[in-house]
Amino acid sequence: MVQDLALAEDPSPWATEKWWGSRRLRYNVALVIAGFLAFACYAMVVDWCIRIEPSGDFEITLFTTAFQAVGYLFMMAVANVCYHLGPLSERIVRPTHVAVYRTIAFRLGFWFSVLLPFAIPATLAISCHLHPGK
Repeated sequence: MVQDLALAEDPSPWATEKWWGSRRLRYNVALVIAGFLAFACYAMVVDWCIRIEPSGDFEITLFTTAFQAVGYLFMMAVANVCYHLGPLSERIVRPTHVAVYRTIAFRLGFWFSVLLPFAIPATLAISCHLHPGK
């Protein structure tokens, strides 16, 4: 704990990479969990949309599930590339309170990345609600 606190205050490039790198596993685990939960929400929304509009163009098959899983893995790779924006922004901004900056930047990026997969089922739910029978 003391070592992590000292690392959080150290603005050196080594400490920056070490601090951000130590949180990458937590970030990726959260993305995997968010992906499963977002897909479960998507399946529930599709089921709801089918009940509203039985003749609609909704389906969940093994192929569509596999396709979405591969797409989500690709987007996780993109999210991990974007994860580098944290240490990059730190080098650009050069904050005076490094530990506070790192914590805020990590939390903002973390929650944005975790909540983003839920945009698809939310958008579909809104669409089915606003345009039933279409």
